[in-house]
Amino acid sequence: DALPIEDCIDAPYKSTKPGVGHKCGHDGHTASLCALAMDLEEFGGERDVYMLFQPAEETGTGAAKCVDFITDNNIAEMYGMHGSVEDDFGTVVYRDGLMNCASEGMCVKYKGAHAPACLPEWGRNPSYALSKLALASEELAASDEYEGLVMATIVHIGIGNKDDFGTAAYEGIFQATIRGESEAEMKDLEKKLEAKAKALAEEYSLEVEVSYSDYFPETINDAGLNKKLLRACEKLNLPAVIKPEAERGSGDFGHYAKHTKVTTYFVCMGKGKPDTHTTGFDFDDDIIGLNVDIYRNLINDF
Repeated sequence: DALPIEDCIDAPYKSTKPGVGHKCGHDGHTASLCALAMDLEEFGGERDVYMLFQPAEETGTGAAKCVDFITDNNIAEMYGMHGSVEDDFGTVVYRDGLMNCASEGMCVKYKGAHAPACLPEWGRNPSYALSKLALASEELAASDEYEGLVMATIVHIGIGNKDDFGTAAYEGIFQATIRGESEAEMKDLEKKLEAKAKALAEEYSLEVEVSYSDYFPETINDAGLNKKLLRACEKLNLPAVIKPEAERGSGDFGHYAKHTKVTTYFVCMGKGKPDTHTTGFDFDDDIIGLNVDIYRNLINDF
């Protein structure tokens, strides 16, 4: 659950691994659940409570593996918090309906044939196919036929050997994150982009392989669960504000939302602090107590 980001904080728990750090707050989320477990162990609860210490939040594979746990135990409600720096300390940010977009990683691999750089016509170079595919990803995502936001963000393009000026490129790779406010429109963009990739492979006589990974459905928050969240905030005198727009970033609770009622919300650590997925981000332990208080009120709200 760590990220390939340098940890540049000045703290005794700073990462000891160069280029790797807990930069999305999963350590703080886990600590909050541990604190809740200790609270329940000492004081008990008014209903059955499951605390899901789910791995692999960044790729979606952890949530996919935990779906059976949700259905096997007939879990009726799921709540998930995330630290944020978008508002004042202690502010709870929530949203009914769409909270996180759907997303999936797309990988297109082309393979042509070797040729010396002086005789490129002897080989099959995927450079032009990759270039046209990159341009097509922008054009297809901009189509007026989509009702909501759809995106194709190129994350990597690789081709040939940068140090070999005597050999024409013959292999290449295109990777993009496909995103949409609805999973259906995200999948539609994937279908169109895959068809384009295969058409370009035929045009340039290339072998092509298309694969997908890091799948996240959209997360739809339940309005009824948010009413319970607001009652908890009122009892705790915590300000609660509506998030005006859904997060473009995807969330693993989308997997759970297909099987039960869910809501995810933010507990703010204060404006102006380094945001998640940056080198200076540091989960503020001072909100752990707030998280436990919110959880406790949710548990006792029937």
